[in-house]
Amino acid sequence: MSVIQKMSKVAARSGAALLCAVAMVGCGSSRHTHTTVDEASAKPLLAEERPEERPTRAARADAGPVPSRPDEKAFGARYATPAQCEVAARKLLATSRDEAWAALKSCVERTHFTLLNAVLSDAWYEELRVRPDAAQVLAQVVAQRGGSVDGELPLLHARKVPIFALSAAVAQPEMYKGRYLLLRAQVADVRTEDDKPTVWLVEQGLGSVEREQPVGYSTRRDSVKVHSGAVDGNVGLLGPSNLGGQISSSEQEVSSSTMPRFDNITDETGREALGRMPKADPFFAPGKDFVVLARFDGLRVTSSGEEDDEDAPKLPVLTIVSYYAPHPLLVY
Repeated sequence: MSVIQKMSKVAARSGAALLCAVAMVGCGSSRHTHTTVDEASAKPLLAEERPEERPTRAARADAGPVPSRPDEKAFGARYATPAQCEVAARKLLATSRDEAWAALKSCVERTHFTLLNAVLSDAWYEELRVRPDAAQVLAQVVAQRGGSVDGELPLLHARKVPIFALSAAVAQPEMYKGRYLLLRAQVADVRTEDDKPTVWLVEQGLGSVEREQPVGYSTRRDSVKVHSGAVDGNVGLLGPSNLGGQISSSEQEVSSSTMPRFDNITDETGREALGRMPKADPFFAPGKDFVVLARFDGLRVTSSGEEDDEDAPKLPVLTIVSYYAPHPLLVY
């Protein structure tokens, strides 16, 4: 074999070894990169400013940053009145509907928000239609307005908001099964079975009683008058005599200004229901009134009746979604 042939074989072997080494390095780098992306390198890659992602990030910055959850909670605390807070939240609809809805929820939670007509306006109508927590926001506003469910439901129905009364569900259980119900109820008892409590609810109607409350200053004047005198004359068998005495009289005068006041009172409507809860809640206590948002699950025959008896007494069964303590003052 000549020297040239030997050199050719050595070069061929070196080239093959070089190709193999390159292939091994390439394969090794690929496996290593895949492992680091799944484990330790995920955060650095997300934090890295890649050139192809810069336009997207810039566009998001122009649209406004999405607030974190603590910022959403603090939004309502920035404003002195609920009206100012709602106007500020409504302005955010032009840039981010999610941010605007979170801001409105903060207004409801952090202020004494009673502006039900503002929430039912055209500006928020689409959010009420698509947001899964819209019913809870409306229920909280109703509670903060005093909890007059019978008076508020017509306002919701005028805007086609599908939240209904317990009376309607009891009258037509098949039509309202699975729908939202809103009721003012008092917790009468709580029973727990298999770590799942069942609440006995007694529906309450809200009324008012009138009383006179003094306003301004009141005056009172007492006076006593005394009259005395004597009488001389002949009194028959006794002969001449002198008679005397006195008469007293008193007067009292009171003047004050009053105005009518109305106090809220609740009374049972005669309807009761069983509410299901995923776990016990110590704040949902017996003896207190709550505005309850629930889903209607149908009617269940009571223990005193039989399933095949159409005339057997039945109780509505509800799945409680949320509840709120009603404000003592009623907003008209």
